[in-house]
Amino acid sequence: MQTPHPKTVRTTSTTLTTPDGTRIAHHDHRPERESATPFLLLHGLAGHQGEWDAVVARLLSDGHRVVTYDARGHGASTRTPATTTRAAHVQDAVTLIGELALAPVTLLGQSLGGHTAMLLAAAHPHLVKALILVEAGPAGPNPELPAQIATWLDGWPTPFESLEAAEAFLGHEAWTRTLEQREDGWYPSFDRTTIIDSVAELATTAYWEEWSRITCPTLLIQGERGTMRPDEPARMLTHRPAIHLTRIPDAAHDVHLDQPARLHEAIAAFLPV
Repeated sequence: MQTPHPKTVRTTSTTLTTPDGTRIAHHDHRPERESATPFLLLHGLAGHQGEWDAVVARLLSDGHRVVTYDARGHGASTRTPATTTRAAHVQDAVTLIGELALAPVTLLGQSLGGHTAMLLAAAHPHLVKALILVEAGPAGPNPELPAQIATWLDGWPTPFESLEAAEAFLGHEAWTRTLEQREDGWYPSFDRTTIIDSVAELATTAYWEEWSRITCPTLLIQGERGTMRPDEPARMLTHRPAIHLTRIPDAAHDVHLDQPARLHEAIAAFLPV
């Protein structure tokens, strides 16, 4: 299935500065006929907003305004922000929602971006119409997580000799778009310490209380070969029985890259009126 291309879309690409001085790069996509609830899309750890391109096109075709952004420490946003706390990530999203007048907004977040979206929905329910989590939930703590992320990053065979080699290793072309070319090859554009620090609180904290406070319609999407803890979705349903749960076939953790069409179908079927 080919990605749909809306005929007329106005896209604004700019940067805003948050209260703590962090620059957040974002794209604001608006279809000619805007007829549905706006979306804010939040990418995962070590990713970037361009990962959502195939999903963005489909949402625009449905009449949604769609805003994507690079999280602090990622992509074209501030590479080494003053802090990488969960609260800081939430405040970045809140700032975007306010500056761009998106509320009430549908939040669509994958992995760490989904975790940010979840905390935002718990703390600021008046801003959120619906919450869609892709391979994300409240489980924790996970003391080994920072070391696991460090091992993962240190396992990248950098410098990559070409973008093709990078894609072969990383698994998706989208993961290569923020690589930087130097004389001896291609390198990640993020700061290793910043990325590892971004998961520090997940090593020590679980977020079931925040999950239980969420009141908006919620959809949890898993990849058939995803990486959520085996018991996490069932526990999420126990705390909030009214949530919707969908498993996407032939998808791993990066459902939005593995199966964007099926992801969009699940979103369209769920969206509240």
